[in-house]
Amino acid sequence: MLRIFRYLKPYTLFVVVIFVLLFGQAMGELALPNYMSDIVNVGIQQGGIEDAVPQAIRKSQMDKVLLFLTPEEQTEVLTAYNLLDPKLENYTEILAQYPAAVDGETYIRKSLSKEQISQLNPVMGKGLLIVYALEQAATDPAKAAQLGAMTGFDLTKLPAGVDIFAMIEKMPAGQLQAMVSAGGNQITALDERMLVQAAAAAVRAENTALGADAQKIQTNYILRIGGTMLLISLGVVAAVIIISFLSSRTGSGFARDLRRDIFTKVESFSKAEFETFSTASLITRSTNDITQMQMVVTMILRMALFAPIMAVGAIIRAVQKSPSMTWVIGLGVAVLLVMIAIVLIISLPRFKIIQSLIDRLNLVTRESLSGLMVIRAFNAQDFTLSRFDKANRDLTGNSLFVNRIMTILFPFMTLVMSGLSLLIIWTGSHQVANSALQVGDMMAFLQYAMQVVFSFLMLSMMFIFLPRAAVSGKRIDEVLRVEPVIRDPEQPKPFDPNLRGLVEFRNVSFRYPNAEENVLCNITFTARPGETTAIIGSTGSGKSTVINLIPRFFDVTEGAVLVDGRDVREVAQSDLRARIGYIPQRGILFSGTVESNLRFANENASEEEIRQAIEVAQAADFIDSMEGKLEAPIAQGGTNVSGGQKQRLAIARALLKKPSIYIFDDALSALDFKTDAALRRALKNSTDKSTMIIVTQRVSTIRHAEQIVVLDEGEIVGKGTHEELMESCETYREMVSSQLTREEVL
Repeated sequence: MLRIFRYLKPYTLFVVVIFVLLFGQAMGELALPNYMSDIVNVGIQQGGIEDAVPQAIRKSQMDKVLLFLTPEEQTEVLTAYNLLDPKLENYTEILAQYPAAVDGETYIRKSLSKEQISQLNPVMGKGLLIVYALEQAATDPAKAAQLGAMTGFDLTKLPAGVDIFAMIEKMPAGQLQAMVSAGGNQITALDERMLVQAAAAAVRAENTALGADAQKIQTNYILRIGGTMLLISLGVVAAVIIISFLSSRTGSGFARDLRRDIFTKVESFSKAEFETFSTASLITRSTNDITQMQMVVTMILRMALFAPIMAVGAIIRAVQKSPSMTWVIGLGVAVLLVMIAIVLIISLPRFKIIQSLIDRLNLVTRESLSGLMVIRAFNAQDFTLSRFDKANRDLTGNSLFVNRIMTILFPFMTLVMSGLSLLIIWTGSHQVANSALQVGDMMAFLQYAMQVVFSFLMLSMMFIFLPRAAVSGKRIDEVLRVEPVIRDPEQPKPFDPNLRGLVEFRNVSFRYPNAEENVLCNITFTARPGETTAIIGSTGSGKSTVINLIPRFFDVTEGAVLVDGRDVREVAQSDLRARIGYIPQRGILFSGTVESNLRFANENASEEEIRQAIEVAQAADFIDSMEGKLEAPIAQGGTNVSGGQKQRLAIARALLKKPSIYIFDDALSALDFKTDAALRRALKNSTDKSTMIIVTQRVSTIRHAEQIVVLDEGEIVGKGTHEELMESCETYREMVSSQLTREEVL
């Protein structure tokens, strides 16, 4: 099957663009849960406060915070702030945002990078949390008792009206450090996100004290993140549309090129190769099998490349959100893989025989429709119906079995995803309660888990469809790998320009592939321009085989066939067949009109040439009687005209080609004797410079031929004119006596 994928080479640019867009789509979809997490964590729970380093803080409040910081931390914090001064560049904007800010009494955060803010978060967060806790405890006895249990500093025993911070400022350094350590250990145990969430209330209270609109801050944050999510979603949608377009175009082009090459390959088949594959099988390989390959190519471009990116990216993002819950994803994926493996083991053997069953159904259907009249004549409808019903039931049974297995997979997937969601919520809720995980992070983790599961589901679908595609690819490759027995020589020779229409058989023997005996033995004769050479013999004598050697439908086993002085194996097939007008026993017509069928031989033929060919072929009467005449429709296979009319149209078509060699393969058998005689006279006059080779079992058709070759069991038993053969060939005399009356013979 891998050889088939070389047909994607012309679409390399499309594949590269698709891969880039798939990567962008995956990154966009992976980013959305993170933004959703920010909306929940920051926008809703933290009121739009993104970090524990406030934009503005009162000097009095900063002094309180500094009490609980080390000298190094104090220096780090003060370096990051400036006191409000009218000389500041953004002084007006600051006052508009913080109306209660006072010059010299309010600290304004400098322009800091994300890395700097991240370094300050634990420092400012610790200080703000301690200050906020003490302020809450001063007004709430319950919180005071809770703080006392945590730090050993019992605020309930302090006299009323005592300034806690003034007292703390006067505490010995050792005692203050012990109190800070007792309360700070629990704070420093929090990761940065949980610390920021805990400190958000203190930052929000400070913003309110400075006159900032807390609701506006929250709304602006949610709108900003929501707008970003909307832009990413639109980008993802655009990527999906472009990917779908390019993948569909690539898949369609891939299938088109594959069908073209299969058709071209089949056109180069000799009759020997055609016997290797049934017509029904070739049709299935050119349609159903290629459709399977097209579908898989499209799925690969849209799913197989996308799923691994999503799976890896989602796992990385999930680990970043909560490393402690990663085992939940591993459990879900493991259960899913076990189920997929079971489905594959059960269904794969069925996939491999479905295509052969389709071949069988196509074969039975084609035979039944082609032989419908025979079936009716022998009253064999029940037998034919039972054949079709068996083929139909076999295919239906296998298809239903596979579909049932696939049907089981999707409810199981729903069960796994539901169970996984419940497990994540149950585990995550405990971590949220213990302040080890934020609600938004749990929601994002849940979405990442679903993305991982969906990615593995997409990959599993590929593993399910790939075996069927592999079977189709192998069947297609079998056709493409066939090396035709009949091939042009590497350096074709030109025909002798001095000869036109000379056909020579020199000691020709022929044996069909894998046959044990020759069907032709030592055939030697010459057919000359301006003469009619007839080949006659009983059924199975080898007549059709002889003429099939002239256009190289088969190659001789021994000897040589020469056309215009050249061995037919030494010239290009197209040059050889350009000199031959071939009329088969069964006239082959194509769907279209009478004129389109005639112009099949010469599309540039004039109306006068067409009319002359029709007259010679004795087809004028029935064509003129048809509605539309030359524009009269011809059904597929010529089913709307009789056998004799088909033959005459086929003869007219060959006449338009104006070849130097005419080959009639029992092509007059469907004509009545009167039409036969008229046609032969007309042909004699219009093709007097061409070589005429007629294969027939009808003596009356060829009795006036310049040369009659009599075949019997693959050998020439007589050669000459009618009169000569009547004297010298017993086999010919027997055929004559069986077909003609004594008066006709004489």
